[in-house]
Amino acid sequence: MNKKIGLGFLWLTISFTAVAQKKIFTKNGIISFTSETRIEKIKAINKKALAVIDLEHNKIEFAVLIGGFEFKKALMQEHFNENYLESDKFPKALFKGSFNQPNVSISINENKTQRIQVQGNLTLHGVTKEIAIFAIITVKNKIISAQADFSVLLTDYDIKVPSVVSENINKEVQINVNVPSFSEM
Repeated sequence: MNKKIGLGFLWLTISFTAVAQKKIFTKNGIISFTSETRIEKIKAINKKALAVIDLEHNKIEFAVLIGGFEFKKALMQEHFNENYLESDKFPKALFKGSFNQPNVSISINENKTQRIQVQGNLTLHGVTKEIAIFAIITVKNKIISAQADFSVLLTDYDIKVPSVVSENINKEVQINVNVPSFSEM
């Protein structure tokens, strides 16, 4: 199953490459999430997110395998994959969007940091919702990096939390996306 998903991500990257010339990508994006309540803090991280930015058309795509999130406690990771995100049934999360603000352009030849609104569709747990977030895009010495923080409501993505542990899991989960560097395709 993992080989099929890996091939799917490869196909996504190849098909995205064929469309335009000015593209940058990473296979090492870092996505983490935190759920904090007065009882428990749950944190997980995935360091293998795929991301592609089409600089010519201001489009962006992210994909991450749900089963790739790592937790400090193995039992939390097991419950996350089996009971909440059902990673066998919904193996990946995907974001497809664009940053279509006036006067926004990203060039690897111009050192600059910009706060850019990104709009698009986030697919998680088999549910797709339109979201708008802000990302910080930095270009320094021809290296492009990106960072974004946002939150999602579990109910928006049909993620059910049993009442037995409902006090342990925040209904709004904080997401952090960090891409230290993109490479040219």
